[in-house]
Amino acid sequence: MPQSPCEPVLDALETLPLSECEARCNRCRELLARLQPEADGLLLSDKVHIYYLTGTLGTGLFWLPLEGEPVLMLRKGTERARAESPWRHILPFVSYREIPALAAEAGSPLGKVLAVDKDNFSWTMAEMLQKRLPNCRYVAADQVLNRARAVKSPWEQERMRACGEIHAEVYDYVLPELFCAGMSEQELACTYITEVMSRGCDGLCRMRGHGEEMFFGYASAGTSGLYPTPYNGPLGCRGLHPAVPFLGTRERLWEKNQILSLDMGCQKQGYHTDRTQVYWSGHPSAIPAELDRAQKICRDILCATLELLRPGVTPATLWHNALDMAGKAGARESFMGLGRDQVPFLGHGIGLVLDEWPAIARSFNEPLTEGMAIALEPKISVPGQGMAGIEHTYLVQTDGPEPLTGTEMDMICLE
Repeated sequence: MPQSPCEPVLDALETLPLSECEARCNRCRELLARLQPEADGLLLSDKVHIYYLTGTLGTGLFWLPLEGEPVLMLRKGTERARAESPWRHILPFVSYREIPALAAEAGSPLGKVLAVDKDNFSWTMAEMLQKRLPNCRYVAADQVLNRARAVKSPWEQERMRACGEIHAEVYDYVLPELFCAGMSEQELACTYITEVMSRGCDGLCRMRGHGEEMFFGYASAGTSGLYPTPYNGPLGCRGLHPAVPFLGTRERLWEKNQILSLDMGCQKQGYHTDRTQVYWSGHPSAIPAELDRAQKICRDILCATLELLRPGVTPATLWHNALDMAGKAGARESFMGLGRDQVPFLGHGIGLVLDEWPAIARSFNEPLTEGMAIALEPKISVPGQGMAGIEHTYLVQTDGPEPLTGTEMDMICLE
């Protein structure tokens, strides 16, 4: 039968390979059996989790039984999902009441104990699910999904490399030709955005932390880098408005002989890289001694961390080593922020969201694994000057970390 002219032609931009989907689901099953052995499967609601396991950004639920075929149940967009995902069972639903019957009809009935992504269910959604499926008991699946997504497959690594190449080119070669004193923070941020978008950046930054949001990042001129911010990071920023504390203010100009701290993310095909670069609007000889010293301390901390960044090393080890180095350099009180706005981490995992598990922090004692992607961001506050520091994204490899966003660790001077 010929297709109606009103029906869209479903030509997917990409279909996630079945082998990739199967490998991810099998990893989740292995982790589920180890971390939540009483659970009969995963029932997930988060769109990014659903994309990770299906290849389509669906609104609904994904059921992954310990044995049997997965079932994707969507409130809308099933036709698109069938074009983007290799899974067989992609079904529409309206009410949670339908879920048991749909799963059973697909040959993968729900179990009695369901592991759900509790970090992503709202209280209202959770109460509704419990009301509609009263015979089920629920345990947390978040630690399963965090660990599964932390280790990037070769397929994922290639996407992160492509993203990092955009990041490095724009930061190292393009912006030094376009930036100049007299530009506002907003102009500087928008220049970055224009250049990465023209090279294939997606432009959508996703966050894992509850309630966290971000629009690319910060362009902080001078002491703007020390401005208090609600965002869980060391660099400060006044932002565009109290309701939009991102990018940078229109009123603040980057002055001659002043630091600019540019902390911006890049995204390609859903995957993120993160980088911070500091620029100096003048000759290197004009950099104040305390600012120059702070940058060198950050460089030393990053280099020492990279020497340790191997499979088997714990994030806590990296954090304590960095903290010890900052203390010996006399920078403990200004390391990773000032006062109550200091943050207790050196970096974070990164992938389909900007702030993936694990954090490089004192309570993370599970060893790193080959294939993890980690953003390291040592920063030091310099009162009266701004925020010195570096950030790059790396892949954890047995023979040493692979830099994804370049290797520059010093200030880039515009004269």
